[in-house]
Amino acid sequence: MTFPYRKGPWQVLDSEIKYQNPWITVREDQVIRPDGKDGIFGVVDMLPGVSVLAVDSDGYAYLVKEYQYGVEKETLEVISGGYAEGEERLAAVHRELKEEAGITAEEIISLGRIDPFTSVVNSANYLYLAQGLEFGESEPEGTEVIEIIKVPYQQALAWAMDSTITHGASAATILKARDYLLAEK
Repeated sequence: MTFPYRKGPWQVLDSEIKYQNPWITVREDQVIRPDGKDGIFGVVDMLPGVSVLAVDSDGYAYLVKEYQYGVEKETLEVISGGYAEGEERLAAVHRELKEEAGITAEEIISLGRIDPFTSVVNSANYLYLAQGLEFGESEPEGTEVIEIIKVPYQQALAWAMDSTITHGASAATILKARDYLLAEK
């Protein structure tokens, strides 16, 4: 990248990576702000992710309950995970279903994309609905201790609405699935 360059109404004078691991990169940009003043802007680049709501033929949704280190509590979420450069998104969806819940799905329906943290985090998340489910053994990663929670879809929807489910991509996935699932009835 050649400096300076424009980023919308911002001018980027320089950029320095402050921290990096396989999942995130934290950088600090030296900028000229839209008001013309010098400044800095911190950005976290994260691996993109997939979030998938698995719903069986009887209308039950499969959620995961897991301790999340960053927020220091157990959360209730749809099946989610990141995917690395070169991995196809649908392959990541199938991998995450199998890893976290032992689920294989005949049908994967795209529900679109969200950008969960638009101000300082660059991490696209792609949302899916999985149907035609078959169940087997899960294969969690060494960092995961997961409990599968089977509830009627309407209960998952209620939890997304009353903030029992606080994970943004999970709430968005459950809400975006609503019209599709209601149209099937």
